[in-house]
Amino acid sequence: MLTHTQARPRLLDQGQAVELDLVGGAHRFHAMWLRDNAQDAATRSPGNGQRLITLLDIPSDTRIASAEWVDDCLQVRFAPEDKVVEFAADWLQAHCYDRRGACEAGWTSGIVTRWDADLAGTLVVAHYDAVRDDPAARLNWLRTIRRRGFARMTGVPALDGAPAEIAALFGYVRETNYGRIFDVRAEVNPSNLAYTNLGLQAHTDNPYRDPVPGLQILVCLQNEVEGGDSIVVDGFEIAARLQAETPEGFALLTSHCARFEYAGAQGVRLRAKKPLIELGPDGELLAVRFNNRSAAPFVDVPYEAMADYYVAYRRMAELVEDPALAVRFKLEPGDAFIVDNLRVLHARSAITSSGNRHLQGCYADKDGLRSSIAALEAQGAST
Repeated sequence: MLTHTQARPRLLDQGQAVELDLVGGAHRFHAMWLRDNAQDAATRSPGNGQRLITLLDIPSDTRIASAEWVDDCLQVRFAPEDKVVEFAADWLQAHCYDRRGACEAGWTSGIVTRWDADLAGTLVVAHYDAVRDDPAARLNWLRTIRRRGFARMTGVPALDGAPAEIAALFGYVRETNYGRIFDVRAEVNPSNLAYTNLGLQAHTDNPYRDPVPGLQILVCLQNEVEGGDSIVVDGFEIAARLQAETPEGFALLTSHCARFEYAGAQGVRLRAKKPLIELGPDGELLAVRFNNRSAAPFVDVPYEAMADYYVAYRRMAELVEDPALAVRFKLEPGDAFIVDNLRVLHARSAITSSGNRHLQGCYADKDGLRSSIAALEAQGAST
């Protein structure tokens, strides 16, 4: 933690910015950015942290008149308001934006861990009662989902509506045209190939929606069949391997949109247009979408690039099918798993015998998961 004995803050450009010695080196902060992010009670509500002023309430010629360390806080006096605001050193450290050099396209944050088939040997299965009753166990489970995009659970009551009970541990059910809860079992005239005995290629769900549901929960209520194993694949690991093998192909799949559509039920015509591999403006890997069943004709790739695009698309499909990247497991009644539906692909092997296999599922959104992690951390839950 910084103290007032550290090097004095250095004003830059007649107070347009200040340079501070923080952990990891010198970092610069603009006067306008600091004033906009002031934490004092006149700028932000003490109760909820929301801003009480607009950007236009801040003078456009705002500058730093003086800055000094007072204990572990940076005390800044802004002109022309002559307003004094304190910024905690650890807050400044956590919110540094003065970074040297751009990240390589496809980067992920330090809280993301990519994985392959070796994950099966280290996978810890959480118990429903522990996650429900123990905040530390719940925080550990939620962090696992955030880190790996996938987690398993056992001890779930094998009852109708069980997926919604799991969703309630961190958020809310995302209702779709499939209903609040949907059943996965063989049907005579299925509206979706998931409702058959066929094997399913690894895929992300509902890429034809905008926005796509961020999480999918599946709970096993009954399983008396041979086959029907569950399979999961890390789409972020696929993206990393594709980028390493063919940077040009990776660039094609990130810079051009694919199209997806669903029209399997009367009155439903869902369409979306997004890249198979989605990056943020700063190159961060945000999402992977892969669903051969729901892919519509690609019409947003230039003629000159289409042949190479399909080469990259085929290589992505080969990686999706690579057993070295897949984690495979058999669900028993009371077992469940959750996937980040913008990252982890899931599949099912073919059902090879008669008998009943009944899974129930629901969708949820990742904002609830992230909120629960932050709230549990703020409450001091530990793992």
